[in-house]
Amino acid sequence: MRNIHDTQLLFDLSKPGRRALRLPTCDVPVQPIETLLPAGAIAEQAPALPELAEPQVVRHFTNLSTQNMSVDSHFYPLGSCTMKHNPKRNERAAGLAGLGDLHPYQPESTIQGMLALLYDLQEFLSEISGLPACSLQPAAGAHGELTALWVAAAYFRDRGEQRTKVLVPDSAHGTNPASAIMAGFETVTVKTLKSGAVDMEDFRAKLDDHIAVFMITNPNTVGIFEPAMRQIADEVHARGGLIYLDGANMNAILGVTRPGDFGADMQHYNPHKTFSGPHGGGGPGAGPICVTEKLASYLPAPIVVKRNDDNQAPVYSLDYERPKSIGRVRSFFGNTGVLVRAYCYIRTHGPDGLRRVSEQAVLNANYLLSRVKHFLPVPQGDRCMHEFVASAKQLKTERGVSAMDIAKRLLDFGVHAPTVYFPQTVPEALMCEPTETESKETLDAFAEMLFRITEEDPELLHTAPHTTAISRPDEVAAARQPTLCHCG
Repeated sequence: MRNIHDTQLLFDLSKPGRRALRLPTCDVPVQPIETLLPAGAIAEQAPALPELAEPQVVRHFTNLSTQNMSVDSHFYPLGSCTMKHNPKRNERAAGLAGLGDLHPYQPESTIQGMLALLYDLQEFLSEISGLPACSLQPAAGAHGELTALWVAAAYFRDRGEQRTKVLVPDSAHGTNPASAIMAGFETVTVKTLKSGAVDMEDFRAKLDDHIAVFMITNPNTVGIFEPAMRQIADEVHARGGLIYLDGANMNAILGVTRPGDFGADMQHYNPHKTFSGPHGGGGPGAGPICVTEKLASYLPAPIVVKRNDDNQAPVYSLDYERPKSIGRVRSFFGNTGVLVRAYCYIRTHGPDGLRRVSEQAVLNANYLLSRVKHFLPVPQGDRCMHEFVASAKQLKTERGVSAMDIAKRLLDFGVHAPTVYFPQTVPEALMCEPTETESKETLDAFAEMLFRITEEDPELLHTAPHTTAISRPDEVAAARQPTLCHCG
């Protein structure tokens, strides 16, 4: 017999005639829909939507939410993705009527408060990055990467230079080479050493006068600050190329160092990772970019600008008069809901607070590394920045237990897994980022879970998890050919 609390599909719950809301007959004369839309736009019959009462809808989505893991319900040490707690005050601020209820088509005179906020955010992001010009338009980190590379392409076109190559380390985020290809460049992979640093010999062998951009994540994906960063930047600049800084790991260096100061010409931010905002679930995002002064004129339009009249309050406006701009990359002027959250986070912490954020993130990562390195070796050493990559290679060789086995078993303990099998330069990788918002007690408990799992019967681990509705689906098939029916 089916448990009454089992989560069914809405179509399985549907019964003809059920309604969540019944509206009275409209007492205002309305035009027939046929007079408002062309005939080809009107369906011959209504869509076959499920018919449900309100309690069924509420329970369905509430039950679904309890089957998800999130940073509000579980520890989420997902390396490289910075799944930290987002302060709820920022959620409330972004939902205030004076911010959340604005419409982008309103006259500029009626949205001066929002424009002032966005202008200040541009200034904050520029100061934090050490890069003086900023665009808030891009809608995600990868979109920011692509936008920055379009800016670079426009810069070289304007100079009459034919540059084709983008160099990318082999440990980079997969979006880096994808963005380069989409922007019209050729991607060339640069090797990294076992230490995680760029292989300077391979870098120099591939650096030539065709270089457009060197894309680098710093701190990098194994949690190491690139020791030759200044040297790399100098050599790329000497060839006339640009340095793009993947800002995914800014959470490690806020207020400590600035990409513009160690040689970057462009960078993107992930506000949800570095500052505050919803993360994941396919929701709205933002990926602001900052660039050097020589690239500023190519940024997407519009940019928020401020005009100070004598003895009057500042006036803010959207500057569209940018003849060298690459044009819009998003509707309107950015995802303001996410940007407001980032603004609130920065204003709450201030310069000293942002530095403490990174110091605590680095401290937590190094503490966790010290707790796990004895049974899950960390190939890159005993110190890291905000994250580290442990390896289950020895465990797999000796006992047949893989990184995936550990990841799946963690679900039984109520913890989301670290990132596994990335970067591919580390065999059986487990990429951990505890973030600054987790307590010592949580980190201790997680380390003890990991140790216990590595001591368990391999057969138990091969079939984990044992407490979830589905244990080990074929993940490739689930992504490419999902089963969207209720199967009993």
